[in-house]
Amino acid sequence: MRDRLRIIVISCVMIMIALGVVGSLYQSMPQRPTASKSPAGTAARGKFRHQNFEKYTLWWDQIPERLRKEGCPPGTQANIHPQDYAGPEACKNCHKKQYESWSKHPHRWMNSLVENTTVRGNFNDHRMSYLGGDVTFYKAADTYRMRLERDDVRREFVVQQTIGSRYFQYYVGKQLEGPEPSDHPLYFEDHVLPLGYWLDREEWVPTVHIGEEFREGERPDPFVQRPAYSGNLTEYADKTIDLYRSQCNFCHTTFAIGDMFVRFQRTFGRHIPVQLDVSLSEYVQSSRPEMWPEGRKPYDMADEEFAKILQEFHGLDARKHAVTLGISCEACHLGAKDHAEGRLKRPRFFPTGSEVVTRTTTLTCDLGRTHDNVNWACGRCHAGERPQYANGTSTWNSTEYSDAMRGSCYSQLTCIKCHDPHESIGQEWSQTPAKDDASCLSCHQKFEAETARIAHTHHPLDHEGSRCMNCHMPRINEGLQEVVRTHTIFSPTNRVMIETNQLNACNLCHPEQPIDWTLTHLKRWYGTTFQQRAIDTSYPNRNLPVAIGWLKSDREAVRLVAADAITRTDARWALPDLIGALDDPFILNRQFARIGLEKMLKVKLSDFGYQFYQSRDERVVPLRKMKEQLIPATVDVDAERR
Repeated sequence: MRDRLRIIVISCVMIMIALGVVGSLYQSMPQRPTASKSPAGTAARGKFRHQNFEKYTLWWDQIPERLRKEGCPPGTQANIHPQDYAGPEACKNCHKKQYESWSKHPHRWMNSLVENTTVRGNFNDHRMSYLGGDVTFYKAADTYRMRLERDDVRREFVVQQTIGSRYFQYYVGKQLEGPEPSDHPLYFEDHVLPLGYWLDREEWVPTVHIGEEFREGERPDPFVQRPAYSGNLTEYADKTIDLYRSQCNFCHTTFAIGDMFVRFQRTFGRHIPVQLDVSLSEYVQSSRPEMWPEGRKPYDMADEEFAKILQEFHGLDARKHAVTLGISCEACHLGAKDHAEGRLKRPRFFPTGSEVVTRTTTLTCDLGRTHDNVNWACGRCHAGERPQYANGTSTWNSTEYSDAMRGSCYSQLTCIKCHDPHESIGQEWSQTPAKDDASCLSCHQKFEAETARIAHTHHPLDHEGSRCMNCHMPRINEGLQEVVRTHTIFSPTNRVMIETNQLNACNLCHPEQPIDWTLTHLKRWYGTTFQQRAIDTSYPNRNLPVAIGWLKSDREAVRLVAADAITRTDARWALPDLIGALDDPFILNRQFARIGLEKMLKVKLSDFGYQFYQSRDERVVPLRKMKEQLIPATVDVDAERR
């Protein structure tokens, strides 16, 4: 009897431990509900159902009272609901200078409705040849149209919205005619159209980075198929299409931040500066009551009902539900209606409301213009996941905040130290190298003296090799029409980049030098050594110029930057290899190689019949012409390399 009792007690204890482990796992489990089934890991009804995204938790029912007691005082003035937002016109009278600057800023025109003043592409019956077909851009019945024709396939689109105004303008619209059946989403859902307008060049070009980029032969052909991108998409007959409202308008428009807490959960959770809890049920009932099932109480609702609400938020159409199309004042300053109407001296930089609990480890709850809050204003959009180099740095732009957080400087540095949020950068970075250096030296004061700077950089003062950013923020990030600086501030001695034969700051400026030259200088100057086995594996030809090895890399991002580095340094000795870059299997690599070569040689490759978006067969003749006519005209390759 005693043994039986002992077994019962032990069994009960084990069950309690198991339940505790399961509960702990649930509390920490990231969840992503769908409308078709209950999300994995959600608790039973009557419990506190939630989704956790690192520092951010979305509570479906309500926030537990114990967490409310731990949180900062909520205050009496909220800034998270659509009704808390005043719109940019309310800022105009008191902040005239900022308003006028914003009116011309690319943020303002990141997304807009189609009007004669917003459409910048050539729709005057312009024609282009593309992938063996014909594309016509024209106007009809006061609308802007795009028609694709090849063989017996014909697609026609009407433009509804524009994206961008600085380098490229892309277009969002619906299909009017095509091979799909009439109930296909292409006919009634706005999506990004397959071609956009390159403003500087006044050319129509294929859209890129709407989803994952593929090599030639795998990239979707818009004449016969619409892109099947990964991510948050609408499914139709085992196919997927990119919908603007559920993919792009998260950052291209200004929504109330409460809406974004429901829509943009993972990115917010990754970068929010303090622990934040939001009650979904309370927020929906106060801000979007039309989404709430009539007469229902949160604890009576099934998981599927909450999942449906989440899906509705995800698909909000900005034209109906956003504060503004484009990025306006309150994207950063949050709901400022109380401020605009004189009830609050300064708008808060952090979300407040009865549906929100802010938990911080500091002694004070500062919701104002703190270092972390200011940076997070940028990080709400300039964050996310991109393909990465070996050291974790993104290979292409628009996630600058995520990259910045991978370095150590932003523990003190703010984005607005270098970027005025109210002023456009312009077509090119206009700040002088000396001013860029001053931004770095304001913290790294030990290098202010000329002797200290020369001892650190091993280059004369004001030489390109002495500039802080050239070594610590090199140009390895694919921008819109040029390679731009990474926002991850890291050392040029970074082992993983060098040992994997990816990009290093030394050879970006000295593309002609072999790896042993680089290793010798890094060891002599900074005492840095590298794993010999890794170097031998990654650099089989130790006498080869590093940049030529980059051009032959199996990583398309490395090849793209290599072509830029070679042309940026006017390294004409590499011309035979550079012309090879015009035949790269990735369309963006061909585009950037074209940009660099035209600038370096002061020619137009279209004069040779070349377009970077041509098919492989279409490129054969133009490439042969360029090899015949451009390479003999250069200086002797071996002599110039020496």
